[in-house]
Amino acid sequence: MPVENESLSTGIPGLDNVLSGLRPGDNVIWQIDSVREYRPFLAPLVHEAKRRGKPLVYFRFARHAPLLASESGAQIHQLNPQEGFERFLTSILDVIERAGPGAYYVFDCLSDLAADWFSDRMLGNFFMITCPYLYELRTIAYFALQKHVHSFHATDAIFNTAQVIIEVYRKDDRLFIHPVKVWQRSSPTMYMLHSWEGAEFKPVTNSATITDILAGVPKPWLEFTIHRPGIWGQTFIRAQQLANDQRAGLITNFEAEAMFDRLVHMLATRDARMAALVAEYLTLPDLVGIMQRMVGTGMIGGKTLGMLLARAILQRTQPRLSAKLESHDSFYVGSDVFYTYLVQNGCWWLRRKHHDFNVYLERAAQARQKIMQGTFPTYIERQFMEMLEYFGQAPLIVRSSSLLEDSYGNAFSGKYESVFLANQGSPEQRLRAFLDAVRTVYASAMSEESLIYRQQRGLLDSDEQMALLVQRVSGEQLGDLFFPHIAGVGFSFNPFVWHEDIDPRAGVLRLVIGLGTRAVERTGDDYTRLVALNAPFKRHESGSTGHRAYTQRFADVLDLRANALTSRPLEEIQPLLPEKLRALLTDAEPEHGYGQDAALGFDKLFANTDFVPTMRELCRTLHEAYQHPVDIEFTVNFTPDGQYRINLLQCRPFQARISGAGTRISPPTELQPESILLQTRGPIIGQSLAARIDRLIYVVPSAYSKLRMSERGAVARAIGRLTHMEVPGTTRVIMLAGPGRWGTSMPALGVPVTFAEINTVTVLCELALMHEGLVPDVSLGTHFFNDIVEAGILYLAVAPGRPGHMLNETLLRQYPNLLTTLLPSAAGLANTLIVIDPPDLHLHADSMNQFAMCYSAANR
Repeated sequence: MPVENESLSTGIPGLDNVLSGLRPGDNVIWQIDSVREYRPFLAPLVHEAKRRGKPLVYFRFARHAPLLASESGAQIHQLNPQEGFERFLTSILDVIERAGPGAYYVFDCLSDLAADWFSDRMLGNFFMITCPYLYELRTIAYFALQKHVHSFHATDAIFNTAQVIIEVYRKDDRLFIHPVKVWQRSSPTMYMLHSWEGAEFKPVTNSATITDILAGVPKPWLEFTIHRPGIWGQTFIRAQQLANDQRAGLITNFEAEAMFDRLVHMLATRDARMAALVAEYLTLPDLVGIMQRMVGTGMIGGKTLGMLLARAILQRTQPRLSAKLESHDSFYVGSDVFYTYLVQNGCWWLRRKHHDFNVYLERAAQARQKIMQGTFPTYIERQFMEMLEYFGQAPLIVRSSSLLEDSYGNAFSGKYESVFLANQGSPEQRLRAFLDAVRTVYASAMSEESLIYRQQRGLLDSDEQMALLVQRVSGEQLGDLFFPHIAGVGFSFNPFVWHEDIDPRAGVLRLVIGLGTRAVERTGDDYTRLVALNAPFKRHESGSTGHRAYTQRFADVLDLRANALTSRPLEEIQPLLPEKLRALLTDAEPEHGYGQDAALGFDKLFANTDFVPTMRELCRTLHEAYQHPVDIEFTVNFTPDGQYRINLLQCRPFQARISGAGTRISPPTELQPESILLQTRGPIIGQSLAARIDRLIYVVPSAYSKLRMSERGAVARAIGRLTHMEVPGTTRVIMLAGPGRWGTSMPALGVPVTFAEINTVTVLCELALMHEGLVPDVSLGTHFFNDIVEAGILYLAVAPGRPGHMLNETLLRQYPNLLTTLLPSAAGLANTLIVIDPPDLHLHADSMNQFAMCYSAANR
């Protein structure tokens, strides 16, 4: 810690007398009108650093002319704030860490940072992180800040954190200083106005002179009845004026376009491809409208932008489709709120990347705990409360909308949380529940799965902040339950072609009754409806009969009485539906009633409405605008007159690999049955593949079914270690086969691996051998399956005993089990887990023909 009585020099003896010298750890803020008032104080500091033999570091990032030249002897670090807050801050902290204790620092004028980040709040965050670190290292650091430019979000943080704050004035080419804060020092004249005269700073004692200098200086912070807007507020006011003037024809398009470009970078996106879409489909009034519905400042994030863009695309290009959309009244919590929360609750340093990724994950776990216990600034809670008052007791969903998710190349499917709120109770109770939901989403930004995802894609150094999308839940209250009539996900490109009549470019939907959680999460012993949009009546289930066995049995709903998200059997849901809708969504005719034989179905919806062609056209339109396959989430609700409305909740680029999607691969002929390890007639999802299998990891169904539920997690963890044993830089074909559903959260239904544990495999095979009646579920559209598609993993399912399917475990056991050699700690699982490196095992998988075979070439 700094020694209190140790005195250092500014390099100007007269200034040292005013301040009683500098102390190790001092962060000195010079409040200026222009940079020329900052410069005179720098050369003496440079000389003093040289005299003491201390490193001098100059951080160069502002638009003004350089403050120090290379001849000064300073280490000059050129930084670009527009690369993002996180990268900018981390670069500075890395330099400070290398320089070590006792160094001297000169920073460019900080006001340019607020302009680059469009946020006084982030400028305050920058100072709250940097200043204490410099203090701990006993450094001397000079900063400049323009007067009467910033809101309290910046000034409060800076004034409360800096050790020395000095206002500088210029009058008739004379400089005056006015110390307003000198921590742990005082004198009878210290806080007076001083005139710089030669080598001395003399107190100004004449009231007329003092008034003459200070009275003409604008001090809006002393106008107590007027709110002082910062960079964000000033920009919003100006943008609103320009939007109004543009409508009235009072300004040129050039002026409006300049502001539009500024707002795109300020709140929408910094990704070039997404920015091009924004420029084509959104307008200046659109962006002003977004700002009007924001809590806090910062970016709105990928999920929010995708939703708004999709609606704008349909409105601009397909008015007929746009007319079928439900309106939305969403609110957006800016990314700066998240960052400020981390800084003010002591989470930021735990979030900072560590060179050892395992240590980083440990710190992330600590950060999640602190995030869940943190508090929000009073002004943010007030804005949250105003938003909740607007929604009343309508159910809500708080959704992640990070800067990186839902962009080209990185879906982040299911990596961050979304939280449903029934939103019942007193205002205070609803606010507490909402704050907990926000904390949950914020904590998910530091989840192990999301960090591993970022690491694998080289995104740990990218600026990742969490904005929020707060939406009214789409649906209808029926009794004590609230839910949408239909929800689902859709893809403009179908990677699963289960019949020759299916056109993959027509798209596919995954539909459920109730909340869409059942469509995107791979949980429960239940099924959903997969719909090829050019052949909606073609079912993917094996065989042509027994479809009712594979229909949805439960619906996710919000129970308003219990104030909770829950699941209910469909037989409880069906009686609540209006008569016409019940008839449309069940197989039975009205005269036969709607008992247990009346299975849920969508065939009448497809046959009697234009729903399928509408969704196909909607997906095609978005695909063409994005020039890329898209992935959407939506709900469908019916009005009393029988018309339906679509609520488009999300749209993002679908990370499907469609090159070679039509490739057909023929397996070898004249194979002996005993040489075939497995064979399937589908489902097969992914690109066709012909390859030799380098490693096969096989979970023995009969042994796995005998394990206790607690033991099945150990199998999943062992698989995770096995799949990540490969030497970096090598490419091997790994095939993973096991019973039930991979990635399920319920061990009774399969192997509960996370995607991060199996993301290195090439082929994933599900065996329909868990228990009678449970078949591998083609969970296209779930977060887990989206990860599989994004990673280019080939999925196939085998149902032994069905025509065209077989499994030959006897052949598998001819190879030595390498489990105990590779993973001695898992020796207790040797009867359950078989690992082989076969020299002669080949896979031929034809996704177009829905046929795959894995065989031994040695036994042909």
